[in-house]
Amino acid sequence: MRLKVSAGVLVSLCSFAGCGGADEPADHAAGHPHAGGEHHHPGHHGPGHHHDFSDVERFASIFDDPARDAWQRPAEVVARLELATGAVVADLGAGTGYFVPHLSAAVGASGRVLALDTEPAMVAHMERRLREAGLENAQARRVAPDDPGLAPGSVDRVLVVDTWHHLEDRVRYARQLAEALREGGFVLVVDFTEESPHGPPQSMRLSAETVRRELAEGGLAAEVVEAPLPYQFVVRGARR
Repeated sequence: MRLKVSAGVLVSLCSFAGCGGADEPADHAAGHPHAGGEHHHPGHHGPGHHHDFSDVERFASIFDDPARDAWQRPAEVVARLELATGAVVADLGAGTGYFVPHLSAAVGASGRVLALDTEPAMVAHMERRLREAGLENAQARRVAPDDPGLAPGSVDRVLVVDTWHHLEDRVRYARQLAEALREGGFVLVVDFTEESPHGPPQSMRLSAETVRRELAEGGLAAEVVEAPLPYQFVVRGARR
């Protein structure tokens, strides 16, 4: 079912220490999520994972590699947002703006895409990308790592791709997202499975059940969603 949502803003956000949707690369083949070696303690309220994302050209060659489409399957991800023209969605994980064209098309001219990131170089890169692509319904913004900067009741959807495991206090963040959702809105978290042959180090990974529990503790009605993604799980948390 395709849900009708009101006109507004689609938000995309990434480098808390985070992602661009493909997670930070290490030594791996182009187009694959990283197999990294950074240290991270993904405790329930533990410290987040920080990484330097200022080398935009390096990350763009990985995040925007055409080979990524085969495993990321952006059409499948966007379909699970159930967007209609004029949607307001928050995608926490913009990076170089990989998802922005897909989201821009989904919300149409009457919607808006706010591509948010904590890394100034990523934001500048996205500003150029959006301008060159003529995506007039999209805007890049810099945000704080611990606050999505979303006003109460201002968004219909929140998309979080390969970014949730980077957050420092995920339950608190889930509460902020729950407050930002409009009636009928939901958060969609896409992250690497514990069994995936690709992705971040095992110490960084979260199970789908852990994410479901964190969203629930943040005040959302959370459930694991079936999706044909080879390396990632999907969890949805709806406004109660």
